[in-house]
Amino acid sequence: MPRKKEAGFEEKLSQLEDIVSTLEQGNISLEDIMKNYSNGMELSRKCLEELQRAEKEMDVLIKLNNGQIEESELDIKGE
Repeated sequence: MPRKKEAGFEEKLSQLEDIVSTLEQGNISLEDIMKNYSNGMELSRKCLEELQRAEKEMDVLIKLNNGQIEESELDIKGE
């Protein structure tokens, strides 16, 4: 049986925003709160992992230097 394709970052973020909105409304059962919270934490973890992976990939910038390719670390303010 083929594996189900995992949602992309934007879709996960949208699902997380929907969960937050549902929880903020406050008109759901405790059981649904717990399910939504658990799902939200898992989505949050997956989004953070994707962001960290993307950051690592972007740590190396390619610059043209007199026709030569030069790699350098990405310097992000605040880190």
